Amino acid sequence: MGIQGWQWLLILAVILLLFGAAKLPALAKSMGQSARVFKGEMKAMKDEDKADAEGPVNSAPAPSTSNTVTPSEPSSNTGRTPDSTL
Repeated sequence: MGIQGWQWLLILAVILLLFGAAKLPALAKSMGQSARVFKGEMKAMKDEDKADAEGPVNSAPAPSTSNTVTPSEPSSNTGRTPDSTL
């Protein structure tokens, strides 16, 4: 029970009426570009998964890049103590 020939013609006519003949080439081009980008991203994800499955190349842990500083005392310019509430 697939789509038959007359149904394709009806769908094409509706698309032509909605978008107009001038916009159809641009629409087809953008759909092709989107499909190409999607395919490239899927390939990159598969390659990334394959690399993760093989294990890390470098067994040394990555250095910490955290620049968070935790003050031991409250700042003197706020005028609040650590246990003060709003």
